[in-house]
Amino acid sequence: MNNSTENNAVPLRVRLKQLRAAQNPVDRSRGGLLIRGRLFTWLATNRSKLLEAGKPLPRNIAAFWSTEDEPQLQPLLRQWAQEEGYRVSLPVVAAPNGPLEFRLWDPETVMQPGAYGIQEPVGEPAPLPDIILVPTLGYTRQGDRIGYGKGYYDRTLAAMKAQNHPYISIGIAWATGDLSSEAHVPAPHDIRLDSILTDKGWAVPAPKLA
Repeated sequence: MNNSTENNAVPLRVRLKQLRAAQNPVDRSRGGLLIRGRLFTWLATNRSKLLEAGKPLPRNIAAFWSTEDEPQLQPLLRQWAQEEGYRVSLPVVAAPNGPLEFRLWDPETVMQPGAYGIQEPVGEPAPLPDIILVPTLGYTRQGDRIGYGKGYYDRTLAAMKAQNHPYISIGIAWATGDLSSEAHVPAPHDIRLDSILTDKGWAVPAPKLA
């Protein structure tokens, strides 16, 4: 990212964080529930279509441990791991300027604070994900993403592309992060997401697995 792009992104991130923090707690709770419901329905529907077509099913889901200000995914992750049989993994910051690593997680997994104070699993490495859920601060309707400025997910997605590993990427965001009406210019290294889901619905249409 060049200096002018980064300089513009810093106040943008501050504004986006302020907008999400100003949301009514009731609306945040309801919005998180709607996001989890839409994710569950999307995956269950696509799984049924794949079964009918005799195609391989996705098994590995890389998610993230939601902070207090982010849409809460933890209840859905528990359901996927305990009841649906998916292999759920969470990111680990292994090196300051490297891609993320993913470790397997279930409700019994021991957690510890990571490099940025976010809980990380203590466990074995996970397979590369079929589906990756990406924390998203701001977004466009074309799938451009504003993250937290450290570049971890861009490096992670780029590394999987370099390995020719197929995956579906879904940004998880609050609708307050919609930048569609603004002149947002992605940085050269930014990787567009396949879809973006908010508390108001799919901002970028839901991807098809079947």
